[in-house]
This record gives sequence, C-alpha cells and structure tokens, in this order.
Amino acid sequence: MAGKDALLTDLVKPVAEALGVDLWGVEYLSHGKQSIVRIYIDHADGIDVDDCAKVSRQVSSVFDVEDPIMGEYTLEVSSPGMERPLFTLEQFGLHIGEQIKVRLRTPFEGRKNFSGQLTGIEEGDVVVAVDSDEYLLPFDLIDKANIVPSF
Repeated sequence: MAGKDALLTDLVKPVAEALGVDLWGVEYLSHGKQSIVRIYIDHADGIDVDDCAKVSRQVSSVFDVEDPIMGEYTLEVSSPGMERPLFTLEQFGLHIGEQIKVRLRTPFEGRKNFSGQLTGIEEGDVVVAVDSDEYLLPFDLIDKANIVPSF
C-alpha cells in the first residue's frame, strides 16, 4: 500500500468501524491541484446511501482536524460494487477462482496488465492464470486490481 493510501487508511478505518461498517479500501488519486480520496466501505447486509453519507460526514470532520491532504480534494464514499477493487492479500484470498484484472506499477515479464483467473496466493505473490500461462505477480508491484464480474 502506497504511503498516502496507508496514512488515509489509518485515519478512516476507526471512523468506519465506529459507524458499524467495514473499510474495504482507500484510494488516493492526485490530479495536479485537485485530488480524489475514494473510500470503499462494505457490510454483510450491504451498503446504502445513508451509510455512505454518515462515513463521508465523519471522515470530513477527521480530515478537517488532521489535514492529511495538501490543497483541494474531492471525497467519494461508496460500496466496492461488482468490479470490487482488491487492496490486500487477504482480499485476493477471498476471491480465488474469480476473474480479475491487474495493473502493475512496473512491467513484469514484459507487461504491466494481466487479465485472468485468480488461482491463489503464494508467498506474497498473486497467482493469475492467463490463457494457458500462470503468472506469480509480486503483490508489492500491484498498482490496481479489480474483480471482473461474470453474468
């Protein structure tokens, strides 16, 4: 997890837990002067607009006090949805057998993008089967990973 994402996660997690929801993950996207903080929350019974609004209000208050972001930013709070982003090895473990898309920070075996079946976790690597090949992708190289929903 990148530095800013880890700092924001540390600030947001206790807020989410106090409101009775699970923090699924935090993304920090910097776009020049304007940044986006995207918070994903989850609950066994699902997430609704009221849950998102409560978390947004509380997190805004914490950010006003802690001031973790320089300049302007937009705060977004939502459920992870069907194209659920994966942030931790534990989350990858929960979705073994599903189709995923992975983008790496730097090329691995000549490429940065992989799309295939998540087949496991091995010693800190995410195992993805792409066509007839299996790739052990180092977790620390993963920039973004999402579930690919099947219908």
